[in-house]
Amino acid sequence: MSVDEVGTEHGNVGTDDHGWDVDPDDESGVAMVATVGRQIKAWREAAGMRAGEFGTAIGYGEDLVYKVEGGRRIPRPEFLDRADEVLGAGGKLAMLKRELAEVRYPKKVRDLAKLEARAVELEAYHHHNINGLLQTEEHMRALFASWLPAYTQDEMDRVVAARLARRSVFERSPIPSLSFVQEEVTLRRPVGGTMVLRHQLKRLLELGRLRNVTIQVMPTHREEHPGTGGLIEVLRFPDGSAVGRSEGAFSGRPVSDPKQLRILGLRYGMIRAQALSPRESLAFIEQLLGET
Repeated sequence: MSVDEVGTEHGNVGTDDHGWDVDPDDESGVAMVATVGRQIKAWREAAGMRAGEFGTAIGYGEDLVYKVEGGRRIPRPEFLDRADEVLGAGGKLAMLKRELAEVRYPKKVRDLAKLEARAVELEAYHHHNINGLLQTEEHMRALFASWLPAYTQDEMDRVVAARLARRSVFERSPIPSLSFVQEEVTLRRPVGGTMVLRHQLKRLLELGRLRNVTIQVMPTHREEHPGTGGLIEVLRFPDGSAVGRSEGAFSGRPVSDPKQLRILGLRYGMIRAQALSPRESLAFIEQLLGET
């Protein structure tokens, strides 16, 4: 358990930094990227074009062309659009964008998104940061910008887009039940500055008013509660199975054993009981917004 693409200018001939690195541990992703690369190379050779000529024609560097064809770089959608046009592929290369749409996200994020897409219930307690599903894009970028070692712009775009894609859980049908508990400090920390914080608080109010979403705040003045051991996340599925994890239990590993899940459920239930009610929490967030 537990990016939006930045367009490139086709006039930047000679650059080779457009696209995404391939995760060597993602076997299915590596195979997919290699297959796409072979198809692009086959179309280029059939058109009688050298890699350099092809790169110039589509507005990218020769080195990038070799990396894409060799399965070492995931091409951006606009690369495939231009390649399709220049090689006269009639849409056959452009349609590969759909095949690569998920591969460009880190595998662990894809796996989490797949679990969230199946879940009928989600329970999450976070104590250091606002839950990723609740974050605005501005907040995400500001948060990731503070991490060390620093992300490159490419890595930043990738992780942000992956997190944004997970927000489709709010639009699913049938709608899942989503429960979040946030420590008060996560709502007060001005990640990205005052305006970013204001937009983030407004986003929490917007989501908290959805009929399938509850957001609760754990006041800092609570002397103790079961969440002091770290975050808790539990996903429950239609067949009655579930998966969960907690930093303070089972070495932080995902668990699916009913006995272990009962422990996480007990802890989360106590956390919810000690937090402000959903109505009180929204009122508290509104108060913070007024003070910000």
